[in-house]
Amino acid sequence: MSDLNQGPGASTAQPTPIEAKPLRHPGRWVAAAIIVALLAWFIISALNNEAYGWDTYRAYLFDTRIATAALHTIALTLLSMILGVVLGAILAVMRMSGNPVMQGVAWLYLWIFRGTPIYVQLVFWGLLGSLYQSINLGFAEIDLQSLLSNMFLLAVIGLGLNEAAYMAEIVRSGIQAVPEGQMEASKALGMNWSMTMRRTILPQAMRIIIPPTGNELISMLKTTSLVVAIPYSLELYGRSMDIAYSLFEPVPMLLVAASWYLVITSILMVGQYYLEKHFEKGSTRTLTARQLAALADAEGAIPGNVTVVPETSKEN
Repeated sequence: MSDLNQGPGASTAQPTPIEAKPLRHPGRWVAAAIIVALLAWFIISALNNEAYGWDTYRAYLFDTRIATAALHTIALTLLSMILGVVLGAILAVMRMSGNPVMQGVAWLYLWIFRGTPIYVQLVFWGLLGSLYQSINLGFAEIDLQSLLSNMFLLAVIGLGLNEAAYMAEIVRSGIQAVPEGQMEASKALGMNWSMTMRRTILPQAMRIIIPPTGNELISMLKTTSLVVAIPYSLELYGRSMDIAYSLFEPVPMLLVAASWYLVITSILMVGQYYLEKHFEKGSTRTLTARQLAALADAEGAIPGNVTVVPETSKEN
């Protein structure tokens, strides 16, 4: 008699579990070995190359002038980003408003500042003092020479106004990514526009706004090296080059500046990571393995924002 006709008391053999062996990828190990060998060769050759000026590098890496210039760079970065974020949020609201005048002004601003190189803009800000010495209001004349001779202020304004054009699009895309039903539900609860934006829209939009804003902050840190066009040379790159020109050794001082930029960038990247984790709260779902399998079967792919939890046993 076949196994299909066996009675309920017959023993059933358990299927043998499949022992799956992972595929071997020897090509990956060969490529990794070649890359490591090339990297080791470059490091050893660079350390033995006297043209890099490692003695000068070690002597000026923690020089007080370089450390002070790093603080100037951080101050330029933070102040310019604050100006860019605030003005960018205002421009984003203007772009989304129903007022055609507001939309036109915002579009013109974005067209000018996104359509011209940042270096050209900084040169223009540096020459602003030669264009306007004073402003005549008819009943009073305002002297601008002392204001426009402050190169640090001009650097912050130049960097911040340029950054605002990019932050406006980041904020606008983040707000528009929130479903319209969220705004409608908030209005149904009696919230006004400001309360809706503060408690409903912005907390959800921040998950989209934070990652590109972090990238813009890191990019701003490196863009501060262009303020020598104003000219403002008290930041990290400008001060390093001043020392390099006096020593006639540009390579080690460039390495000093690059090392400081890498350290500051690494710190900013760590802060960005934890900030993204904070705003990701509530964006993941908890499903059991059975629910996840059913969802994956329905959607045709495994969703990425799901946390699998063990099923709770139900007592009869």
